[in-house]
Amino acid sequence: MQIAITSTGASLDAPYDPRFGRAAYLIIVDEGTEAWEAYANPAVNASGGAGIQAAQFVADKGAWAVISGDFGPNAYRALEAANLAMFIAPAGEALTVRQLIHLYRGGKLQKPTGPTQRRHYGMGQGAR
Repeated sequence: MQIAITSTGASLDAPYDPRFGRAAYLIIVDEGTEAWEAYANPAVNASGGAGIQAAQFVADKGAWAVISGDFGPNAYRALEAANLAMFIAPAGEALTVRQLIHLYRGGKLQKPTGPTQRRHYGMGQGAR
């Protein structure tokens, strides 16, 4: 099964990006083999609807789950509609994509119960 993780760079050792829709990269990792591919987020510079576009992109790549720091209302609804599970990276920690994979495997990531940010949170925002 495929998991999408938001990232600031195109490798497993890059820091994760806490923004879902405006993350620089979306890294798709195969849970079983740990094979992965990094994709520049096609929604990063969208004038609007970045969360929805990023959700569609990861769904099209075959992901069943997403790990990120925050999910705005539109992204949350789009991911939920696509039946993608969401997991939240620990706030305030400078973790790499690889570290998030290990936390996920250890069952240490929480699922959000709703959107974690207000609308347009990721626009112009850096890592928290």
